[in-house]
Amino acid sequence: MTGNFKHISKFKDRVENKCIHLLVEAYNQSIRDKLIQLDWQENDITKQLSEYIENNPIKTKSPFLIIEVEHNLPKVSAKKIKGFASKSLRIDLCFKTLKSEKEYNIFFEAKNLKEKDYALKRRYIDTGIDNFVTEKYPFGFLVGYLLEGTVSLTIEGINNLLKKDNREKEYLYSKNHKMVKYYYESNHSELCLKHLIFDFTVL
Repeated sequence: MTGNFKHISKFKDRVENKCIHLLVEAYNQSIRDKLIQLDWQENDITKQLSEYIENNPIKTKSPFLIIEVEHNLPKVSAKKIKGFASKSLRIDLCFKTLKSEKEYNIFFEAKNLKEKDYALKRRYIDTGIDNFVTEKYPFGFLVGYLLEGTVSLTIEGINNLLKKDNREKEYLYSKNHKMVKYYYESNHSELCLKHLIFDFTVL
């Protein structure tokens, strides 16, 4: 049984690495093309990145990898009345893959960030970090789209807000990652949340 768990864990790790690789390559392509504008909404950026992913040869050679933008998350206890669909919880990007008859999903939630924009940094915490911590979102990653300022000072600003909330133990800490230039992790009781920061100020 232990061997089976290890096999599943290795499969998940491979899938996660492939998804991160595809996302990072999409970001790099967007920088080369200089297509993304700094006044775009986060959904615009995510949509453009998803188009790059769909056209990536790595993706086209993986017939069991499906990309969904604005993926609806099921809410079993929700009462279905008029307008329930538009109020359903969504997450920005979902990678679905199949192994035999089992489906494995990886979710990415994106947030625009600016160094001097208090509201965006607060939103990153309240509807980004906290949605994963409270399990409104299933397992996944946070992706910050930096549109103004520097990564280090923006992350410092997020940590200052966490400090203001008496959540110093949940600070974002920089970690080395072989595929991501700006990669952070934050610890929240039993959850280690991973953060990818894409710097679009270099456009």
